[in-house]
Amino acid sequence: MGIISTIENGVCEIKLNRPDVFNSFNKAMALEMQVALDACETNKDVRAIVITGEGKAFCAGQDLAEATDPNGPPLNSIVKDHYNPIILRIRKIEKPIIAAVNGVAAGAGANIALACDIVFAKESASFIQAFSKIGLIPDSGGTFFLPRLVGMQKAMALMMTADKVGAKEAEAMNMIYKSVADDEFVATIDAFAKKLAKMPTKGLGLTKKAMNESLTNSLEQQLKVEEDLQTQAGNSYDFNEGCAAFLEKRKPEFKGE
Repeated sequence: MGIISTIENGVCEIKLNRPDVFNSFNKAMALEMQVALDACETNKDVRAIVITGEGKAFCAGQDLAEATDPNGPPLNSIVKDHYNPIILRIRKIEKPIIAAVNGVAAGAGANIALACDIVFAKESASFIQAFSKIGLIPDSGGTFFLPRLVGMQKAMALMMTADKVGAKEAEAMNMIYKSVADDEFVATIDAFAKKLAKMPTKGLGLTKKAMNESLTNSLEQQLKVEEDLQTQAGNSYDFNEGCAAFLEKRKPEFKGE
């Protein structure tokens, strides 16, 4: 099984599970990942999602044994049918998605992490835009997200050199949200994911939608997006509950609706 998916306390953990090859993707695992994300989108019991890796690595990217197999899928199919659907699902699911980078994240593995809403990494973890080492270009949204996170110059250098970036450095350059001491990593992710799962999921999802729109909108267009999405948020159960709890000086009980 290339993916292990478990649900507890409103959080679905999607674990990449090919530790013998550092959780590198093959076709089967990519398709399993798409199915797991689809299940998270439609399951009302899932209010936050964590993507992490089994073993020492987060994800080493594409399994090159498959990519170089004459009988395997061609590169264009690997990008179009395996990775692009994963990235689009991560961005379009209106629930918070956390990347819990537990070890090396290389190539497509790094860019899947960076496509998530919030990225934590163990201090011992690292990020590598490994594509140039084998004469390829960054895919899986790397050329879209990385320059927006760290700037064009930094992104270009990291992509061309394939230099390794440690978690602390990644945090310092705003590539990720936070690096965490290895022995505190699991507890930190658990607490953060549970916190998000208890929050107003509808509003968080609409916030994500607004942020997605902002990547290509003018100011005028974005103000209209905010107007429309705020109207939707204002019609939610959670908005009414949040206001009532504030006025009644009690803790809100959000349903994610």
